[in-house]
Amino acid sequence: MPLIPLVPPGPRRRTLLASLAGAGALLTACSGGGDGAEGGSGAPSVSQERRMRTQAARDSADLLGRYDDALTARPGLAGRLGPLRGEIERHAQAFGGAAVPSRMAGAPAPTTSPVAEEDVLKALAAAERELSDRRLAALVDAPAELARLLASVAAAGAAHAYLLTEG
Repeated sequence: MPLIPLVPPGPRRRTLLASLAGAGALLTACSGGGDGAEGGSGAPSVSQERRMRTQAARDSADLLGRYDDALTARPGLAGRLGPLRGEIERHAQAFGGAAVPSRMAGAPAPTTSPVAEEDVLKALAAAERELSDRRLAALVDAPAELARLLASVAAAGAAHAYLLTEG
């Protein structure tokens, strides 16, 4: 009577697992470049994250400039706009931007026609909303940590827009 083997024919489970692990390591090594290119997981590259952070810092610096222009045009709004401007400066720094000094120090008096406070506030609120919307749209492509920061800053921008319009 022939003996029936207890182990089924073909490769063993350990052999298959080791082969899969080796193939995965090989694919990862081949797909990952030394320049921060995207890996096999679909994660954003380091250079893409750096570009996103740089753009976010630049956007915050541009918004700071708008606040400074508003404060130059309507210095009486300093009590209301100062705290919001301070938060935007901290946002720029959180994205890796340098500290942006206020243009109010030694700024010349506005030479254009006076702008109504209401118009200044509406323009700042619109700028805050637009930037908040762009940051929310960027969440899709951002890595997890940057996405959390973008979401937080976008929420702050939406709150700023509300505070600017609801007085």
